[in-house]
This record gives sequence, C-alpha cells and structure tokens, in this order.
Amino acid sequence: MASHYVPYCGLPPGPGSVAWNLDPILISVLAVGAGLYILAMRRWPLSMRGEPAPGPLGFAAGWLVLAGSFISPLCNLSVALFSARIGQHMILILAAAPLLVLGGADILFARAFGFDASRRNKAETFAAPLLFAFVLWFWHMPEPYDATLQSHIVYWSMEISLLATGVMLWRCLLRDLSRNPGPAIAASLFTGLQMTGLGALLVFMPRAVFAAHFTTTEVWGLSPLQDQQLGGLIMWLPFGLILTVHLVGAVGAFMQALERKAEAI
Repeated sequence: MASHYVPYCGLPPGPGSVAWNLDPILISVLAVGAGLYILAMRRWPLSMRGEPAPGPLGFAAGWLVLAGSFISPLCNLSVALFSARIGQHMILILAAAPLLVLGGADILFARAFGFDASRRNKAETFAAPLLFAFVLWFWHMPEPYDATLQSHIVYWSMEISLLATGVMLWRCLLRDLSRNPGPAIAASLFTGLQMTGLGALLVFMPRAVFAAHFTTTEVWGLSPLQDQQLGGLIMWLPFGLILTVHLVGAVGAFMQALERKAEAI
C-alpha cells in the first residue's frame, strides 16, 4: 500500500498496538440506522401474513454484530492480516446479515421505498446467490482486494456490497423456508460449493498473492502465505458448517411440506 495513505481502519498494527475504531462518522451512521429502524417499525409494523413476524431482537443482535465488526480492534487488525479481514467478512455475512433479515430490516428498507419485500420473487431467488458469489469472488481477487487498502471509497464499496448481497442471500435462505424450501436448498448447495471453492483456492494456492500484506504479517509470526492460507480456512470451515446446518433444516422443511401435501390429498 502507498506509504502516504492511511487505510480506513488505520495503519497496520503490531502486537500490543491494535486500536479501536472510534470514527465519529461511522458511529453516527450506525446510530442513525438504528433510529430509522425504530421509526420504521412504528410506521410499518412487520407482518408475515399469518406467520410469526420478525422482531427487533434480531435487528438489535445484527446491529451489535455489525457495529462490533467495524468498531472493535478487528477492523485495525484486518489492515495487517488477510485472515483478520476474512474473519471480519465472515462476521458480516454469517452473523450480521442473517440477523438483520430475522429482524425484518430488509422488509422495512424496501417499504421505505414503496416496495413489498415480505416475499421473495422468482428473480431474486435465482439472482441472490449468483450476485453474492460474484461480489465475494471479485473482492477477494488480488487487485480489487489490494485496492481497498488504497482508497476509502473502494473499501466501503467492498464492505457495503458484501453486506447487501449477504442480506439478499439470507433472504433467499430464510424467507418462506417452511412453505417453499426448494429454492433455499438449491441456494444453500450452490453457495456452499462456491465458498468451498474459494476457500480451498486460498488454502492451496502455492504463493501469496495479496501484495497489501507482503510486509505486514511477519510481526504477527505469519508469512504472507500462511496468513492467506489461514484466511482460506476461516472462509471455508465456518461457512461450510453453518450452511450444512441450514441445509439440514431446509431438507427437513421440504420433507414436512411433502407430508402436508400428501395428507391433503
């Protein structure tokens, strides 16, 4: 990275010098987002057409996870270690995104712009996993990734697009799971395969490819290649485990749906 440029999360830290990110703009945006959610909940109470409505506890948990991923020392550590950046991204995708969906933040956001997002349409069902895969692979290619440590705009383009497509993916994985689990099963399988592929590629690649971390990992006792391999494992294993759990639940929901149809005949 350019020596005169300070990445959004700060300069690469060493052991004992990792700092919290108390950016007032970030904290203000997070606070405004929470306030808008509360106002939207009062204006458009969530209703899922006879099903249990999403609640604010899901949003609160997702908001805390989202805030923690950027305010905690993990943000600063991710400037030094590729594996820490992958960890931050997995927190956004595997924790913040599904919790925000469970809290109905996606529905309220859509209603604010005049759309009814309480149900998925067919286009979203197919587009969400594909778009998420494209965004994930794009930002973890060497040149786009390195660019995020050279520009605030590029950095936030990465983080926002990962979170947004993560929310889209989890809408597909969670919404209407009990009524129409087939698309959720397909999306889960596809996402698991592409995530496994990317994680495995990072683990078994014979050399380090992220120039931004060529000089920042040794102080942490890792070579750039070891850091890259650790990042691949962090991407591969947790996501695989969570999607396996989801897939088992989706198959169970599919079997229950078949039983209900058989009973109705």
